[in-house]
Amino acid sequence: MAELTWLITGSSRGFGRALATAALAAGDRVVATARDPAKLAGLVSEHQDRALAVRLDVTDRAAAGRAFEAALAKFGRVDVVVNNAGYANVAPVETGPEEDFRRQFETNFWGVYHVSRAALPVLRALGGGTIIQFSSIGGRVGGSAGIGSYQAAKFAVDGLTRVLAAETAPLGIRYLVVEPGGFATDWAGASMQVLDIPEEYQQTVGAMVRYRGGAVAAGDPSRAGEILVRLVRRQDLPAHLILGAGAVLMAQDYSRGQLAEAAAWAEVSRSADFGQQYPAEFPAGTATAPPG
Repeated sequence: MAELTWLITGSSRGFGRALATAALAAGDRVVATARDPAKLAGLVSEHQDRALAVRLDVTDRAAAGRAFEAALAKFGRVDVVVNNAGYANVAPVETGPEEDFRRQFETNFWGVYHVSRAALPVLRALGGGTIIQFSSIGGRVGGSAGIGSYQAAKFAVDGLTRVLAAETAPLGIRYLVVEPGGFATDWAGASMQVLDIPEEYQQTVGAMVRYRGGAVAAGDPSRAGEILVRLVRRQDLPAHLILGAGAVLMAQDYSRGQLAEAAAWAEVSRSADFGQQYPAEFPAGTATAPPG
C-alpha cells in the first residue's frame, strides 16, 4: 500500500502525537507541527527520513502557508491534513473574559480555517487528498456548561467543513470530522484553565468541573490514531466519525431527541409556508408566564 504524507497540527501531545506516531508506525511520512518544535525532537529523531518538525502557530495565517511550503520541500506532496490543535478554558459565558473567549476561538476555529485554506491549493494541485477536522462529541450535541467558546468553535468547524465538502466535491478532496468523547489526553488537564466561577453558576459550570475532575477517561489516544491511519486508506469515508462508546450513546440519544422534536412540531413548522394550513395546533403542553 502506498505511503501517505501527513501534516498534523498540535503534534506535541494528545491526539496529534498519537496520530503522528501511528502514521509513522504504518510506514507513512509525517510533517509534525507545534508552536514549539523542540517538543517534537524525540519523534523526529526516531524517523529522520520520514518525519519533519515544523513550527506552526495555527492562529498565524502566514505560518500555515509556510508549513505547507516546508512539507512540499521535504516530501514533495501532502496527502492528509489533520486539524487537531485546540484547547478549552472553563468559565461561564456571562462572566468569562471576552478576550479569553476570543483567543480560544482564534485557535479552535480560525486556526482550522487558516490551515484548511492553505491546504486547498496544495491538495487541488496534487489532484486530491483528505482533510481531517478534530471536533468533539460536544461539537455534535453541545450543551456542556463552561466551555462555550470551545463548543461554539466546534459547531462552526463542522459547518465550515460541510461547505468545503460541497465546494470542493469535483476536486477530489475528502473530509472527515472526528468527534471523540472522553480520552486520556491532557485536554482537561494541563491544557485547560478553570477561570472564576461565581456562586450563581456553581450548579452548572461548577458541577461540570467537579465531574470532570473525578472522571476517568475511557478513550485510548493510541487506538484512535491507529483507527484513523487505517480509515484514511478507505475509498469511502464517513462524513463524521464518533470515537468512544460513551460518545456513541450521546450521539444516538441526541439524534433520537432531534427526530422526536421535529416530528412533534412538524405541523407548526409546515404552517409557516404559503399554501399550508394555518394556524396549526401546538403540541400538548403547558404555557408558562414570563418571569417576574
